Amino acid sequence: MIIDIFFLILGLVLILVGANTLTDGSSAIAKRWGVSDLVIGLTVVAFGTSAPELAISVISAIQGNTGLAIGNVVGSNIFNVLVIIGVTAMVMPIKIERSIMTNEIPLVILSSLALLAMGNSPFLDDASTPVLTRVDGIVLLLFFMIFMRYTFAQAKAAPAGDPVESESSSKNKMPMWKSILWVIGGLAALIYGGDRFVEGASGIASRLGVSDAVIALTIVAAGTSLPELATSVTAAIKGKTGIAVGNVIGSNIFNIFLVLGCSATIRPLAFNGIGNFDLLVLTAACLLFWVFGWFFKERTITRIEGSLLTLCYIAYVTMLIIAA
Repeated sequence: MIIDIFFLILGLVLILVGANTLTDGSSAIAKRWGVSDLVIGLTVVAFGTSAPELAISVISAIQGNTGLAIGNVVGSNIFNVLVIIGVTAMVMPIKIERSIMTNEIPLVILSSLALLAMGNSPFLDDASTPVLTRVDGIVLLLFFMIFMRYTFAQAKAAPAGDPVESESSSKNKMPMWKSILWVIGGLAALIYGGDRFVEGASGIASRLGVSDAVIALTIVAAGTSLPELATSVTAAIKGKTGIAVGNVIGSNIFNIFLVLGCSATIRPLAFNGIGNFDLLVLTAACLLFWVFGWFFKERTITRIEGSLLTLCYIAYVTMLIIAA
């Protein structure tokens, strides 16, 4: 058990360090190639925030641990909505823009509904067991491409950023050799850390007598989402609660469309241990997020609503532990 916990912690640290290093190196190379800060932010940086989930799910898929691959995404998305939004709102009520309520959050709900439908293939398509097929993976990747196209269109329509800030950031360029070293080192850390993390999580699950899916929905999901939680709470303390909403929306859409899309395209993923209860909790959490934003106080997640979201997560994890 001790060695499994060590692998779990070591893997998580390597994944987080690798994701940050890969993002920094890739961003520096992109700037040297004349890529705009806007494109870098929408691609390299956004990918970097989902790199931990992507590394774990892809490696799990390659190793045939499909419950961990899907559970990591489902658990992370549930954690993002119920805990990150919940805790952030308790620190500082979150004011949400109308465009986010009408455009982005419905996309989050759509991604959850798409996964729910794919997880019910035995009922909808006479399949023997629920499986995320390669065709499903390609469909999710196509959804991701549509989302990225929409994001680029929205960003180009937005006002330009501060030119002074852009000028100052361009002065501190990373040397090319260091950028390449950062990219290679980041990828190596992601791959090795992901392998150790999956090994540790599977070992803990087998020793505790619970499924890989339960470990993925709880420990793995919380571990990969801790950086986003820290970022969101820090932003809330500084009065920038919009960052929390952006974190959750971007992460949830990337996780389902990109992470699961890539993983399922590499290898079909059986929903081992991930049932309708988990998928319905994910969908309900996204709907609750949208309802709280619209109806109880105009486009604001209050401290009371944040507390309710957090309590919902505690109840969900408690039910998982009891059922295990």
